[in-house]
Amino acid sequence: MNLKHAWQLDPSLTFLNHGCFGAVPRVVSETRRQLEMDLERDPVEFLAPERNLEPKLDGVRARVAELVSADEQNLVFVRNATDGVNAVLRSMPLVSGDEIVITNHGYNACNNVARFVADRSGAVVRVAEIPFPIESPQQVIDSVDAVMSQRTRLVLVDHVTSPTALVFPIQELIALAHDRGARIMIDGAHAAGMLPLEIEKLAPDYYTANHHKWLCAPKVSGFLYVDSKFHKEVYPSAISHPYNTKRPGRSVFTASFDWVGTYDPTPILAVPAALEFLSSLHDGGYEEHLKRNHERLLSVREMVCGATGIDFPTPASMLGSMLTLPIRNVEPSRAEWLGQTLREGFGIEIPVYAGLRDADGELLGTTLMRISFQVYNEMADIQKLIDAMEHLGLTGRQ
Repeated sequence: MNLKHAWQLDPSLTFLNHGCFGAVPRVVSETRRQLEMDLERDPVEFLAPERNLEPKLDGVRARVAELVSADEQNLVFVRNATDGVNAVLRSMPLVSGDEIVITNHGYNACNNVARFVADRSGAVVRVAEIPFPIESPQQVIDSVDAVMSQRTRLVLVDHVTSPTALVFPIQELIALAHDRGARIMIDGAHAAGMLPLEIEKLAPDYYTANHHKWLCAPKVSGFLYVDSKFHKEVYPSAISHPYNTKRPGRSVFTASFDWVGTYDPTPILAVPAALEFLSSLHDGGYEEHLKRNHERLLSVREMVCGATGIDFPTPASMLGSMLTLPIRNVEPSRAEWLGQTLREGFGIEIPVYAGLRDADGELLGTTLMRISFQVYNEMADIQKLIDAMEHLGLTGRQ
């Protein structure tokens, strides 16, 4: 089933980078455009929290809460996962000597939030160095455990890592953090729309995710889950009226995130249209969409690794809808060149990274290429990538 027509992507471009900013289906963009027209037809009626905005946000909140199996009272909206990480870490009462644990697979922007709040408070950032390629989820658990101490106050880990596309064993990591007396925040930027989620069952202290990546909603839309124990502690990065003005029937936590000053809520309000679209693609609905995307990604792994001679870098159990390959015969200093060449010379949009860094910030020396495989992608897209790699001399045992 060819679904490329349902998106607005440039037909001359082979798009294997959905994991970067996502891509919005036509029907979802049309929904948002209608919402924008409604907003501009009567901005006060549309935006004033005490009129129509709060009920509209509550409707979306209920849909998202059901999707991720979370209590809607614990769920608020943020601009993106980085915004969610900022809200939690910059609200957390850290003191000199406290420790924050991150990983070398973490998203740079979010790892920078940890470093920023540590610099401000005198806390210390510890980096768990997780290998890649990787053999098992236990290596993730052992690496995080190795850098934790009695001073660890927070563990910040990805559900699906951005540079290496690994699905981390977050249930075990949550248990580990809690057993050691630490809080844990899960950066699920890629997880919503890629993996089944049961947040209340997982019981993290904090979980944040994007709507605009694998859920295919408009940009500037995501959610933040906060355990009810910490509602009074966590505030958005923009403090506005709810700080001292109560909203009837709403907690300060919910009201503070619902109103951060004048903003465009239409990306959030268009989320149900994205969920309906993804649920309509297969007879089995949204769950079948997730399952098929994962199965197709495993076929991609077989195809590209078989053709290029690259050994499987990741167990199948640690994959969702993305795959990262080590490209050992391209120096990290030439990673940007490779990405540009694939786009400009072969019409392939795919991210190429200079590689992971160790705790001291030094490159580990392996160029990485990440393949996203969304429902609109076809095996012909992968064959085009393989042909380009062969042309560039990137195949053969490395």
